[in-house]
Amino acid sequence: MSLFSRLFGQSTAVPSQPRLREVLCAGSKGLHRMRYTEWGDPSNPRVLVCVHGLTRNGRDFDALAAAMSANYRVVCPDVVGRGRSEWLADPLGYGIPQYVADMMVLLARLDVPEVHWFGTSMGGLIGMAIASQRNSPISRLLLNDVGPLITAESLRRIGEYVGKAPHFADYAAAEQYIRIVSAPFGSLSDAQWRHLTESSIRQEADGKWTMVYDPAIGEPFRAASLAHQDIDLWPIYDAIRCPTLVTRGAQSDLLTPETHAEMAKRGPQAMLREIPDVGHAPMFLDEAQIVIAREFLLAG
Repeated sequence: MSLFSRLFGQSTAVPSQPRLREVLCAGSKGLHRMRYTEWGDPSNPRVLVCVHGLTRNGRDFDALAAAMSANYRVVCPDVVGRGRSEWLADPLGYGIPQYVADMMVLLARLDVPEVHWFGTSMGGLIGMAIASQRNSPISRLLLNDVGPLITAESLRRIGEYVGKAPHFADYAAAEQYIRIVSAPFGSLSDAQWRHLTESSIRQEADGKWTMVYDPAIGEPFRAASLAHQDIDLWPIYDAIRCPTLVTRGAQSDLLTPETHAEMAKRGPQAMLREIPDVGHAPMFLDEAQIVIAREFLLAG
């Protein structure tokens, strides 16, 4: 049974497994490997890059990538410090400048003049930073539940758990934890929760399970949250010129309704969609959400 049919309960002919690849990037304290999954025809010049949120990884996009792979070569990186990618020697390097630098190495590896970009939360901030630059390779941008104003409230909430995940005695305890901290993802099926859990944990030598991200990613994040101030990135957003769609979970505390509405008036004057019964962030695991992405991305 394919991943697509396992998650959606449908028998659809799609690739069941992606190709696993890596690219070597440079940081302030040496080199590190950023690994990524790739779906679809590797010679397809039409490329969709999907980048995940703060504590997540590229396998979050398996269902979306499988669904889009007939139209795109879909590339889903594990941002450094997450998933299968290596960890940084210096935790202070965990930030948007390093992530942008790594993504530019990846885009050079892909060897295409332009890409479409799907970014959830942190992945959206990385996309905004690249799309705002002169000669940006991003020609179409989907920002999933993130905008140019990050509220202090959401920073505090995320700071309470990022980098603090316990070790789990067994798989069931790990899935229970992920269901709790990821409750804002909305009402997911047991199969979808299982997929998110399986791609987010690894078993250690002592038999216990742990999350597949460097706990140190929380250090610079908590330092920012201690300022008790919103993060204002409007100048970056205002510089974006490519067609943009901003999706928002209707219950999100990271992207407020006011910021969402303002994003249609400034910068790229984004199209807006709100997804009901979801907080931060919509996961695009179900067909109704995937249709939203497909219609926007394939329109250009």
